[in-house]
Amino acid sequence: MNTAVNLTVAIPTYNGENRLPQVLDKLKQQIDTEHINWEVLVVDNNSTDGTAEVVKKYQENWLKDVPLRYCFEPEKGFSFPRQKAIAEAKGELLGFLDDDNLPNPNWVKAAYTFAQQHPQAGAFSSKIDGLFETEPPEELKQIVFYLAIVDRGSQPLIYEPRKKGLPPGAGLVVRREVWQKCVPQRLFLVAGGKYILRAGEDIEALSYIYKAGWEIWYNPEMQIEHVIPAWRLEKTYLMRLMLSVGLGRFHLRMLSLQWWQRPLAFLIYLVNDSRKLILHLINYRSVFVNNIVATCEKERLIGTLLSPFYLTQIRLRNVLKLY
Repeated sequence: MNTAVNLTVAIPTYNGENRLPQVLDKLKQQIDTEHINWEVLVVDNNSTDGTAEVVKKYQENWLKDVPLRYCFEPEKGFSFPRQKAIAEAKGELLGFLDDDNLPNPNWVKAAYTFAQQHPQAGAFSSKIDGLFETEPPEELKQIVFYLAIVDRGSQPLIYEPRKKGLPPGAGLVVRREVWQKCVPQRLFLVAGGKYILRAGEDIEALSYIYKAGWEIWYNPEMQIEHVIPAWRLEKTYLMRLMLSVGLGRFHLRMLSLQWWQRPLAFLIYLVNDSRKLILHLINYRSVFVNNIVATCEKERLIGTLLSPFYLTQIRLRNVLKLY
């Protein structure tokens, strides 16, 4: 008789030949999982390196009662391998670890236990510490949370999007059936252009789950380290990231509103976003050259102001492709 799989740990990866072994080693060291029926699923997002061979090598000497499976997703992006994991996973719960996320030894146990204790939680996130290749300058610590670093204290809490935002997809656990029912097969921010990055996709998916009435939690017992290479602290990357956060903002705002509320909300947001950008430009006009945080914040505010127009352009482009 087949036993239900409690948890699938899915690892989307692109060219993860050098990063994937660290994650698999950490999963191989999980403790207190004897009562949990779980599996690991590596989703290869069209890699061109030896990712498949790495998985095959690990399969030869893997945990006896924990299947290690491999699947391939040819369409490149952040959400496509996650949708593939949803389709391929056997677990009632699905935990996402990126190929640069290193879980603590009790991560699997903490995820499973939390799900049993909080049946109204459609999704719940990890405490994420940064494991920096080079220590970030003091001033950058104001914005490192944009790099999927999350520390909301030592106690669990419920996310309220209007107050606390929503967590990143790294270290996120979802109820697979909830995702299947609530999240569209293809998210809008996936194919939105070169500036829309994964932050928008993560939040868009969780917005659908939240809107359907499910709770979204932070669980500090699930701890992971997020490996941050030095290039992610470079000014060019951070500016592009912050611009992308802003450009996806309008779509995420509108998801929380009824259709009849959106026209007035558009006008209010337009005025308020213009005001914020103007004040920022005035207050920091003399320090942009040397102040990377002020420059990055300027990019986010510009992206937010341009967001409705940028996303309208994308929608029109998508419609024209149909004809």
